[in-house]
Amino acid sequence: MFGRTKKEIKIHRKHQKDIWPVEVDRGQIDQVLLNLYINAWQSMPRGGDLCIETSNVVLDENYTKAFGVKPGNYVKTSVTDTGVGIDEATQQRIFDPFFTTKEMGRGTGLGLASAYGIIKSHGGIINIDSEKGKGTTFNIYLPASEKEVTIKEKKLADEILKGTETVLLVDDEDVILGVGEEMLKEMGYKVLMARTGKEAVEVYRKHKDEIDLVILDMIMPEMGGGEAYDRIKESNPKVKALLASGYSIDGQATEILGRGCDGFIQKPFNVKELSGKIREILDKK
Repeated sequence: MFGRTKKEIKIHRKHQKDIWPVEVDRGQIDQVLLNLYINAWQSMPRGGDLCIETSNVVLDENYTKAFGVKPGNYVKTSVTDTGVGIDEATQQRIFDPFFTTKEMGRGTGLGLASAYGIIKSHGGIINIDSEKGKGTTFNIYLPASEKEVTIKEKKLADEILKGTETVLLVDDEDVILGVGEEMLKEMGYKVLMARTGKEAVEVYRKHKDEIDLVILDMIMPEMGGGEAYDRIKESNPKVKALLASGYSIDGQATEILGRGCDGFIQKPFNVKELSGKIREILDKK
């Protein structure tokens, strides 16, 4: 999904054969990886190489003690870029909530804090190895599972539902906008875009007679998805809206749904999930 929108980045993969299984929340791990890819992309303004590598490792107590996890078998995933690198002082704070720098930009600090929390909740480790001007590697270690993996055959007949309506896509991340626009056009929709809640309100007011659905990111700087939804609703009380977030449906998302928002989708989502949610809302009488 990421590679399709960032043609200036060459992606290399190196995966160990007979990799150990790990038990994870797939949606959350997808979110972690997407955060790391976005950071890599932002550190390579003129393009570059992104290497994703997986391997089996055994961590002893000398290494794991500092991270508060048990020694044993782990699966290591490394995401390496050839970007501008990160200085020592920034590395010390890179996983702090709301910490960001002009070089990293666009609120990615929150993404890394979220990534840190997710890996920690899985009993794993995430760390950074970087040098200014020489690129960056993020390493993730997830505890290996002793359970056997049963592979279920997936039917390829799962269809993508299409439409011809106009959708307003709102997100403060350029990567999400790029991927989302490509997905929506693939489904046949006309797409309008906004990068902030304020811009979404303005675009909606200008094109409210032609917009059939708004897809709103929940967490955005200055004006979040909830406030943007309330403002848009002032223009059209019958507006149809789909809330999108990397966080779960609990808490703030539930409140916005309670105020009349038509549906929720967790990021990152695939074409099939998004197409199903859109038709569910638009076809509802």
